[in-house]
Amino acid sequence: NRCNRLHSLENQVNFPENQYYREETKKTQIVLHHTVSGPNANGVVNWWLQGPERIATHFIIDAKGGVFQLFSSKYWAHHLGVKSSFLQQLGFTDSGTRNTILNKTTIGIEICRWGGLIKDMNGYHPSYWDANIGKEVGNPKIVIPENNVQEFEKPFRGYKYFEKYTPEQINSVSKLVNYLCDRWNIPKSYNDDMWDISKDALAGKPGIWGHISYRQDKSDVMPQPELISALQSIQ
Repeated sequence: NRCNRLHSLENQVNFPENQYYREETKKTQIVLHHTVSGPNANGVVNWWLQGPERIATHFIIDAKGGVFQLFSSKYWAHHLGVKSSFLQQLGFTDSGTRNTILNKTTIGIEICRWGGLIKDMNGYHPSYWDANIGKEVGNPKIVIPENNVQEFEKPFRGYKYFEKYTPEQINSVSKLVNYLCDRWNIPKSYNDDMWDISKDALAGKPGIWGHISYRQDKSDVMPQPELISALQSIQ
């Protein structure tokens, strides 16, 4: 049954109750993220525990496809961070409260991956902002193998290269999203406009979206062909 399908994937994290909101809310959207970090879920959890802002997603998927649940999908935390000024520009009359509404009605899933990469003579590196020189550079301490690199013909959200999501992660995303859609009666149809700002996503249209659907300054998730195929195949 659906419960067994989820439990076969799931590892429960002992996530403190003061790091999310134990308020039950109806879910209408699933939002995919990637962590901009290494392959393990523990580092992501520990990062969120450092702050009191209650920023977290319901699930984290590590490089091996392990699914870690931090708290029940009926509760919520902040994970979108949509600015009211941006919503106002797009004509939303509830721009002051829409971000909170969206956080309450979405289920967040993080995929443990470095995201955008910088290529230099030594290979592919996770990018970071170097305040000393005022630009993005590659972290020389971390090199991503070329066979783990997704290259786009045209840069996507400012990056030509990304660390690929693993086959195990994509498989787990597919199974978890399928389960959650059944659990919350969320449509499984593929939204081909999810790879850019979507007023439908921001308006709360039920479905499966990415963080990029809500914010121009984000590049998660990226349109890896295998991920697109998996989302198109969810039934």
